[in-house]
Amino acid sequence: MIDSHTHLFLCEPPEDELVVAAREAGLGRMLNVGLGADSNPTAIAAAERHGEVFATVGSHPTSADEFDEALEAQILRLSEHEKVRAIGETGIDRYRETASPADQRRAFEAQVEIARERELPIVIHARDRDGETTAIDEVFEILDAGADGVPVILHCFLAPWRVEDAIERGWYCSFSGIVTFPASEELRAAAARLPSELLLVETDAPYLAPQPVRGKPNEPAHVVATAKAVADVRGESYDQLERTVEANARTLFDW
Repeated sequence: MIDSHTHLFLCEPPEDELVVAAREAGLGRMLNVGLGADSNPTAIAAAERHGEVFATVGSHPTSADEFDEALEAQILRLSEHEKVRAIGETGIDRYRETASPADQRRAFEAQVEIARERELPIVIHARDRDGETTAIDEVFEILDAGADGVPVILHCFLAPWRVEDAIERGWYCSFSGIVTFPASEELRAAAARLPSELLLVETDAPYLAPQPVRGKPNEPAHVVATAKAVADVRGESYDQLERTVEANARTLFDW
């Protein structure tokens, strides 16, 4: 099994314990996602210490006000590291607008260009206030304008009404523990409709723990519960789902 999106540096248990627990749960690979100037080198350092850990580098939309020439240069430089396999997470956030819409868009568009230049996938964050679709619509608009040829991962996919649009564009949809929540029927239906070659699972640890451990801090080992729920709704065995997401991640991240 794989975890396509985690933040080891934000989890409370020591990194070594998290990796051992993930290994014991059957995980062979995980992507440790950088969020900005401070965490990008930290994400890479964990990847250097553990063979099954790989990294991304980027600037999260909620801190996009820090995106300047220095951070852009850092992302470009660190993206050449042998264990960096994607750019991001980046995108648009209208839930916590700690950075202005203009700063978010500027940082996002720049990171799309970095992903294109480096020929790396891009990890997308899109979050709206309840009942709104502003961020998601803007993310699709920006990607349509500038990401042609760039592999796109819609991290923590929460837009079931746009799953057909994602399929049409060949974008990967990564399902978090939210898909296991009792109220997430539409999201499970989207997971069932998605072609197998576009499917990923993730934890977003330490956030979004799946239903069996809901309310507790998340960690990579818990991706197994999410994968089981996705397999069930797709009418597949866990082993079949495991083979699918492992193959997709291998194609995307070349690990």
